[in-house]
Amino acid sequence: MARVKLNQIARTFNQVKVISDISFEVPLGEFWVLVGPSGCGKSTILRIIAGLESAQEGRIYFDNILMNDIPARDRDVAMVFQNYALYPHMSVAENLGFGLKMRGDKKAIIEQKVESVAQMLELDHLLDRQPKALSGGQQQRVALGRAIIRQPKVFLLDEPLSNLDAKLRDQTRTELKKLHSKVGITTIYVTHDQVEAMTLGDRIVILDQGQIQQIGTPAEVYHNPANPMVATFLGTPPMNIIPVSYHNDRFWINEQLSIEIPTEFNQKIDSQNGQGWDLGIRPEHINLVNNDSKKKNHDDDNIILASVDIIEPLGKEILITVIIIDSEFSLNLLIPSQWQGKRKDIIKLQLDLKQLCLFEPMTGERII
Repeated sequence: MARVKLNQIARTFNQVKVISDISFEVPLGEFWVLVGPSGCGKSTILRIIAGLESAQEGRIYFDNILMNDIPARDRDVAMVFQNYALYPHMSVAENLGFGLKMRGDKKAIIEQKVESVAQMLELDHLLDRQPKALSGGQQQRVALGRAIIRQPKVFLLDEPLSNLDAKLRDQTRTELKKLHSKVGITTIYVTHDQVEAMTLGDRIVILDQGQIQQIGTPAEVYHNPANPMVATFLGTPPMNIIPVSYHNDRFWINEQLSIEIPTEFNQKIDSQNGQGWDLGIRPEHINLVNNDSKKKNHDDDNIILASVDIIEPLGKEILITVIIIDSEFSLNLLIPSQWQGKRKDIIKLQLDLKQLCLFEPMTGERII
């Protein structure tokens, strides 16, 4: 295993800088995930670590050893691609052991390692089959096994589950998690799927337009997003972002509708009347208020009226999209499946003020 450190890595294609100032360090044996929308540069970073592409700026280290000028074959990394790249004329056993054979290992050692890895991946009953006789999930496990059997310093995976159907993707994701706990190889995993990132990674690197937006544990980046891009990329459904203005110690959504500013916000921001902000709140932190309630309480001034626009049953919950009355803004919220409302209903909502995020609209910087 090896620690992987990237220091101010940059890469340009056709005079367009596709990644810039990429710096992070993956500790020994950890599982890190690079995630972001298509074209954000995550696969380019992986290929640079592997030595398949060169970094035009910056440095790459494995355990404090500079790797920039070391060719891919000498970096002791194993890479699994989106297409499994299995040899169709070889059996599962031959595919698993091919790298060891090319390295010159003895036949007895190869057979022992193939058997061990096949048992780990539950492929031992398939060793005589060729890839065409395997399911997609089985082929993926063979590709993973071929990489693991080499016992590399670094394990690189480039969207390895994207060709699988939803059920198989969930199963294989669980197997990957178990596998990493067994072998403990330093792993860097690329995906555009935020569910994979959240469930697999010890830490997540969120990228957009070739730059790092935030690095943190799944809990950190979900509950404390650095900017609106991170806030809306992670989470299904994503965080709601509401443009508001500040007047007289309240956030105003429109001329008639406002909510109080939490005490901790007043302590941290120095707002002027008319100043604009972007307010963020996750769907699970918006509460449905009982329309039949006659009781007046101190939160009544923070009620938001909204019209139900879209209803999406999800089993144990219902995702509804609403339009705030007298505005053009929509909100997503998750409510219990027992709700019996219908489209066009006017409902009352209340934001959990303790769960609000506040972003500066020009820079995207999170203030609170």
